[in-house]
Amino acid sequence: MQTTIKSPVSFSGPGLHSGQKAVLTIRPAGAEHGIWFSRTDVSVGDRLVPARWDAVLRSPLCTRIENSSGLQVSTVEHVMAALAGCGVHNALVEIDGPEVPILDGSAAPFVRGIMQRGLRTLPAPVRAFEVLKEVTVRDGDASATLAPSDTLRIDFEIDFADRAIGHQRKSLVMNNGSFARELCDSRTFCRQADVDAMRANGLALGGNSGENAVVFDGDRVLSPGGLRHTDEPVRHKMLDALGDLALAGAPLIGHYTGVRAGHSLTNTLLRELFATPGAFRMLVCSKDQVARLPGYGLVWDEIPAVA
Repeated sequence: MQTTIKSPVSFSGPGLHSGQKAVLTIRPAGAEHGIWFSRTDVSVGDRLVPARWDAVLRSPLCTRIENSSGLQVSTVEHVMAALAGCGVHNALVEIDGPEVPILDGSAAPFVRGIMQRGLRTLPAPVRAFEVLKEVTVRDGDASATLAPSDTLRIDFEIDFADRAIGHQRKSLVMNNGSFARELCDSRTFCRQADVDAMRANGLALGGNSGENAVVFDGDRVLSPGGLRHTDEPVRHKMLDALGDLALAGAPLIGHYTGVRAGHSLTNTLLRELFATPGAFRMLVCSKDQVARLPGYGLVWDEIPAVA
């Protein structure tokens, strides 16, 4: 059956790019509600923003969503990954600013907060999008693909000139709590030159001396404490991919492959999937199918201690 969080849980901190502090609260919602954001700092007009692929303003640096009135919420990918990775199908996400708090740069604090509250089942079956036909999108040497599978599987490959990152590749089936165990504590990352360029353009204002992102410079890891995983960058790209795929509006059953892909390309892939006749179908999940979705089987002891 569909789920929601049992009781509200709040998080606070600056946004990575805007530097603006915000309080974000995940609240329970009823069956068939889906995931919606609500800008509580807005008193006039429509303050609800749908967490959906067709509300995305494509950006290379983060995932930003916008409603029909032009109201936006940015950097939603980490909290969306946490909701999907914990198996939350319905929630109202209230936020009193334009950007989701970056916290430690990963999804682990969101995962721990959700799991502390626990989930409640709702009187409606889980519906999912099943990929029936392979679709691929490309942008230069980057590509993203969705292909048929009996579960959600994410493969990702990156290749950076910086020796501390280099070539990394990882593959995971996203059930039995694998998101919490393997991915949720991996932080966003960037190169020092990128940080300098972003700040010169009024971005990355909420970055805090490597405490909420992993910063690389050639063969050096500049962030205090080093890496949480030797392949933390590719793990974080997989985390981002799960959050961006969660904007499908329902769980996906398919095999995602990303090669140097970013937020914008993954959104382009969802648009291509839903525009391609015969590429997908909506199904009511059996118990066996639900058991193969992200979040099923997650237990507290599997959540990384860094959260």
